[in-house]
Amino acid sequence: MRVAILTDIHANLEALEACLADARAAGAERLVFLGDLVGYGADPWEVVARARILQSEGAVVLRGNHDEAASFGPRGFSTLAAAAMRWTMERLSPEAREWLAGLPLTHAEGEVLFTHADASAPGEWRYVTDSRSARRSLLATPAWLTLCGHTHVPALWRLSGAEHVAPVPFEEDRPLALDAAHRWLAVVGAVGQPRNGQAEACYALLDPGARLITQRRVAYDVARAADKIRAAGLPELLAERLFVGV
Repeated sequence: MRVAILTDIHANLEALEACLADARAAGAERLVFLGDLVGYGADPWEVVARARILQSEGAVVLRGNHDEAASFGPRGFSTLAAAAMRWTMERLSPEAREWLAGLPLTHAEGEVLFTHADASAPGEWRYVTDSRSARRSLLATPAWLTLCGHTHVPALWRLSGAEHVAPVPFEEDRPLALDAAHRWLAVVGAVGQPRNGQAEACYALLDPGARLITQRRVAYDVARAADKIRAAGLPELLAERLFVGV
């Protein structure tokens, strides 16, 4: 069964719909959202409504730090992120904010663990960016594969034995075999706000039975998403960065 893993949508409806269409065309039978449905983009209500419908149809939806901030306010956010979150909070109903705050931090299925950030402390929102943080996350769980987001930059790490963690190239649109002899951590790229120099949306396609993972890049209407940000009166940088993936 192929599973589409989507994270960091950040209220970018155009990117979300493009990824969902690509996932369906690629044969995905299940959806898992790793968090951060809202923040930065101009369609928080629409993205939340879409996620709730998909959840009712069987999708797994987890909580990210921006989802939590929609209820409790931006804490430790950059000036840009905090401005977008305050705008977001004004446009979500109390019931929608409560739903976001009540989403789980993790979800396990067999040998696979899903979470938004570092699995060693999911609610502390630590990033997985290097071998040290990847090792910390891997050693916190017995899962064969841990999947997270949060950094907006795709990455893959392999644990050999109990100590050695090494990065593995995570090439785009190419199925990568994850052997059972090692344990793995995949950081999935962002649907709604990529930050590795590419404007295209990103998600991952997982085949747990075949132990294959594919990083997918999907073109979407960036200009429309950016125009919505400008029309909403959000900071201009939030629109500009969509075109360059930073």
